[in-house]
Amino acid sequence: MIEEIKENDRLEPEEEALLEIFRRNKNHTLKTLIGLYKGHYLQLFFSLVFFVIKHCPVWILPIVTSNIINTATNGDKDAVKVILINVIIMIIVVVQNVPTNYVHTVLYAKAIRNIERDLRSSIVKKLQQLSIAYHNEMQSGRLQSKIMRDVEQIENLSAQIFITILSIILNIAVALGIVIFKSLTVFLFFIATIPVAVIIMVVFRGKIKKYNKEYRREMEETSVRVIEMVELIPVTRAHALEKQETEKMNNQLSNVAKKGLKLDIIQSYFSSISWVAFQVFQVICLGFTGYLAAKKYITIGEVVMYQTYFSSVVMQVSNVITLLPIIAKGLESVNSVGDILLCNDIENNNKKKKIKNVTGEIIFKNVDFRYKDSEVPVLENLSFSIKPGETIAFVGASGAGKSTILNLVIGFFQTTNGQVLIDGEDIKNLNLQSYRSHIAVVPQNAILFSDTIRENIIYGTNDISDEELNEIIKAANLEELVESLPDGLNTKLTEHGRNLSGGQRQRVSIARAFVRKPKILILDEATSALDSVSEKNIQQSIESLVKGRTTLVVAHRLSTIRNADKIAVIGNGGLQEFGTYDELMEQKGEFYKLKKLQM
Repeated sequence: MIEEIKENDRLEPEEEALLEIFRRNKNHTLKTLIGLYKGHYLQLFFSLVFFVIKHCPVWILPIVTSNIINTATNGDKDAVKVILINVIIMIIVVVQNVPTNYVHTVLYAKAIRNIERDLRSSIVKKLQQLSIAYHNEMQSGRLQSKIMRDVEQIENLSAQIFITILSIILNIAVALGIVIFKSLTVFLFFIATIPVAVIIMVVFRGKIKKYNKEYRREMEETSVRVIEMVELIPVTRAHALEKQETEKMNNQLSNVAKKGLKLDIIQSYFSSISWVAFQVFQVICLGFTGYLAAKKYITIGEVVMYQTYFSSVVMQVSNVITLLPIIAKGLESVNSVGDILLCNDIENNNKKKKIKNVTGEIIFKNVDFRYKDSEVPVLENLSFSIKPGETIAFVGASGAGKSTILNLVIGFFQTTNGQVLIDGEDIKNLNLQSYRSHIAVVPQNAILFSDTIRENIIYGTNDISDEELNEIIKAANLEELVESLPDGLNTKLTEHGRNLSGGQRQRVSIARAFVRKPKILILDEATSALDSVSEKNIQQSIESLVKGRTTLVVAHRLSTIRNADKIAVIGNGGLQEFGTYDELMEQKGEFYKLKKLQM
């Protein structure tokens, strides 16, 4: 029977806080971005303080320049002393930039990198929680793009906010503040440039956002296509389809280039118009302040000072316009990440029973199942039971529902109606993570990762001795392979284990399953990748290792399931026949027909 562990699943506080920020500000992207830095506000405040200090030479230099020019042109007797004092002050102000810039960078960079890490960590954890159905529908390339590219865009936007945008705001504020203190007339002239900037931004913002969204979607699609292309290279090469595959990718790359070109053109047009407008205003400013100096309203030094501040304001407004595409990309990426974190299609184990022991009794009770958005059921009113320690083989035509039954037992799918009972408990009430620690699955296609053979076999297990491992290697018929390799178990596998044959990969996968010492074993055509000799060699080992374990087997080669306790023939959405190998052969029904087809 199932023994319950009195524990609940909970998210880490940081992860829960992150999700809450996305939920609360679902329709306010900028608020979401600001909310991400909750807990870092004090750190960012001191970063701002040091930014102001380190950036002050930009604001002080025009005043010092004006003082020196005025002193030099007036010919005062203390001119040299005044000039020297101004130079010393300016040197001190400039040199302090090094330590204060370092402190500012450390403070803001730590905050940004921590958020970058937390976002990626939260996405990865959410991907582990999302249902298998979700993953079947979502292409891996898009998910990869969200983890890497979108988080990078958010980080880039954050860096721009804490460096460029902050600099822009302070430069404009200080410049206008000094100018209004010195001359209201010149200040009013400066203010006349703001409506021009606003008009330019309003006109172009919508188009830039639209083109950027289209470009990002096209890049996601390209990421998907590239991954598919790489994985299909052996198939492409085997069928001499390189030209067709290249043309297909070139079409996709052309689409990206077209979308990118549209974005580049609108951004370039935007930047060009804004630059021309502000340069014209800058020339006008020079003429205007020159006129005031000629009329003795201001000094020559103040002409230089006002021109410098006006250039600063023009440059900052121009920078805002240039930043709009980066801001649009960053905010779009915040929404993209939110699509993952706020998705409700999750496998929710919170507050469900955690279990520490399973005996292996499985009962299907009036089970119906159909895929989402499908009207046709895969299974209808399916009922059968498996006793602890029994081996049940499922056979039938492709698409009959055999793998669906296995997925229901694993908990990847949930029944549309009816119940799947594990030791008398509805699987829907179980914490599936704790339940799955008692099962092992060998899929049709072995899934290996880029690490040693040892790490692939003991994946997720830390308490296995070398003696036990060697027994499992022998049982899985891996001894000869391991001994033939220079580094033995420490041989590094390439991507997906491609430096092993299909049969060798499957035997590593089988060894991995038995390391887990499962109570329930699921073999989904586990020997289909093996040649006849390897299959025969390993079949006896499998039969000895499944003893005492509830085992569910899907097999197309009917000869491999002769020793199963029961055979279930699946078809027409239900159970057509159920019995031992000999019983079904005597009945001369569906199983008999399937067996005859393979003889």
